[in-house]
Amino acid sequence: MNPFVTIVSGLPRSGTSMMMRMLEAGGMPVVTDAIREADVDNPRGYYEFEPAKKTKDDPSWLDSAHGKAVKMVYQLLYDLPGDRHYRVLFMRRSMPEVLASQKKMLARLGRDAGGISDEKMAALFQAQLSKFEAWAVQQPHLSILEVDYNRMVSDPVPLASQVNQFLGGILDEGKMVAVVEPDLYRNRG
Repeated sequence: MNPFVTIVSGLPRSGTSMMMRMLEAGGMPVVTDAIREADVDNPRGYYEFEPAKKTKDDPSWLDSAHGKAVKMVYQLLYDLPGDRHYRVLFMRRSMPEVLASQKKMLARLGRDAGGISDEKMAALFQAQLSKFEAWAVQQPHLSILEVDYNRMVSDPVPLASQVNQFLGGILDEGKMVAVVEPDLYRNRG
């Protein structure tokens, strides 16, 4: 068993569910509760885990997460206790694509973005990411590998190898690559 918990993180709509699917296919157990079902926005599932959203109040779920992967929005990483190690796969995606994907998903759910323009939302996300990055480099319990979603979709082999090496070289890279579906890369900026 790995002496760390693998965290898949990033902005909303940045490819975190795809990365969770890749890890699962490659042989890593994933922590998910399957409460949020697959839909048109994530036809292969969301891979969410409700207790991860409440880590600040109850981190006990982490006791059984070593050697496994869990998806967490980057803002929840502040709540991870420093008494264990985490390897974070931080998904990066073109900001216009993140915003376009988020807008389409909210529209399908009958919600709007609260009247916030793309420019303001991009600036807000960027400010939050800058704050997170400055904090994260000071955390000895976090190791972070940034993974470019756009490159993963267009040329997954080298990035799957990089992810595998970062996680200890235990995954089946061929199976990881096989689940990347360029057809699901629909929301381009």
